[in-house]
Amino acid sequence: MPARAVFIAGGGTEIGKTYVTAALTRRLRTLGRPVRTLKPLASGVPPFGDPGFAESDTARLLDAQDLALDDAAVEACSPWRFSAPLSPDQAAALEGRSLDLADLVGWCRTQIAGTRGTLLIEGVGGLMSPVTETATGLDWLRALGVPALLVSGSYLGAISHALTACETLRLHAVPLLAVAVSESEGAPAPASTVAGAIARHAGAPVFCLRRGQPCPEGLTDLI
Repeated sequence: MPARAVFIAGGGTEIGKTYVTAALTRRLRTLGRPVRTLKPLASGVPPFGDPGFAESDTARLLDAQDLALDDAAVEACSPWRFSAPLSPDQAAALEGRSLDLADLVGWCRTQIAGTRGTLLIEGVGGLMSPVTETATGLDWLRALGVPALLVSGSYLGAISHALTACETLRLHAVPLLAVAVSESEGAPAPASTVAGAIARHAGAPVFCLRRGQPCPEGLTDLI
């Protein structure tokens, strides 16, 4: 039986997608639920073996799954990795490489078909960030045909960014399971205040994740 797949999308870049994805992974494992977590496409990733790699999104997700940090595990989690901290299309171009959406979608579908339990697929950047020369993260998500968990920050402007992403998903008929508000450092308002504002308009459940605290139980119930 194929996995129950969920795509972790972002309302922006560097807002806590990996933090939320890792927290959700740990919570599901604590509950005894089989879960596999992937970030198929990643930029700003140091070469494996570089001291900085341990702080990469890929390494954090492997740690959440209690998997060894070795070549096989890294490749299985993030087969497309680029060094420059740019959108994947630009980062790939700097390395003389390219990425085709069909290849990315095909690889993800293979993982869905071969995984038992829950499969979390973390996207890259924001929902509308380019992933190839012609496709965005939204195109990737729509091609997969799986529901989304939207991650927002709590920084100034996060409410508008999150609600714009919610509306974009709705207009493109992508099921939105929930919105997870990840606490942003130095935000002018508490994350709970931001979550409350988003909840009044999002049309989906909204949860607040604070640093150092476990994933809310209600969120795992929806996954």
